[in-house]
Formats: sequence, structure tokens, C-alpha cells
Amino acid sequence: MYFPSTFLVVAFVVAASPVAAQNAQTPPPDCSAPVYRQLDFWLGEWDVSIKGSPVGTNVITSEEKGCLIHETWRDARGGTGQSFNFYDRQDGKWHQVWVSSTGAVLDLAGNYENGRLLYKGVGRRPGGAEVLHELAFSANPDGTVRQHWQVSADGGKTWTVTWDGLYVKKRAVGR
Repeated sequence: MYFPSTFLVVAFVVAASPVAAQNAQTPPPDCSAPVYRQLDFWLGEWDVSIKGSPVGTNVITSEEKGCLIHETWRDARGGTGQSFNFYDRQDGKWHQVWVSSTGAVLDLAGNYENGRLLYKGVGRRPGGAEVLHELAFSANPDGTVRQHWQVSADGGKTWTVTWDGLYVKKRAVGR
């Protein structure tokens, strides 16, 4: 049996409780803290080169009200890939999840320190051999961005640079 007056009393007690009042006044979390802006230097449309040779283009956008940085890559040979980059307030780290048109996947985590965002992670080669990855993004004084990626197949004893890309912003048409 339903008793409307009992329902109203219970609803009033719950709504008037200190917890309910506190929750009503606490705004939901968002991504407005400065830590979420640490990778904003990478936003834009870019021509990418290695040692002066063009290797591709990249479009980097801010999504989800500034909570996500989305990368859309196209290499000079037609290969593509995308990454999601985000700061996780739960573990206090930046994360990148990369997937390419060849099915390559990277799942990295890291921190912004000394003017660069350094991601680290472990991947596997075909056959199962473990490979360590270090991927760093840094803003240069001239407005370009450097992406430096190195790998180690011996547990970090030695490292091989697999990518040292220079990002130069595309010029807007008519400028």
C-alpha cells in the first residue's frame, strides 16, 4: 500500500540532510585544472618531418570539454593512426592509447616534468618479446614540437631511437 504523506516525510528528511545539501553544492569534477592544459602546446594542424624529410601530417584536437586530446595521424605513405591522450586524476598520470591502421597498439602512461611529457610503457613484438617504450613530447621556443620515441629490447640497458619528429604548424590559407 502506498502512503503519500510517508513518502513526502522521507523525501524531506533525505533532501534536508547535510550530505544531500553538500552534494547539491559540490559541482561535478571537470578538467579545468592547469594539469589538464600541460599538453595543449601540441594542439593544432602539423606537418611532421624527421631530419628535414616530410613523414606525415597530424591533427591534434581538444575534445570532451578539455578532458581529452585526440590525435589523428596520416603518414606520407597513407598509413593512419589515432591516439587518445588524457590526464587521469585517479592515478595522477597522463595516458596515451594509440592504435594504427596496421593494428599496432600502444598503451603508455607518464608525467609532465621539466617542460616535457614523458610517456613510458611495455609492448610486445611479434613472437612475444617484451619491448620498453619511452615517448616524449616537448614544446620548442620557436613554436614547433618535438616528439622523441625510443625503445629498449633488453630491459632498459640500451635504447634505440625509433622516431625523432619535428612538428611544424601548418600555415592557414591566405596568410
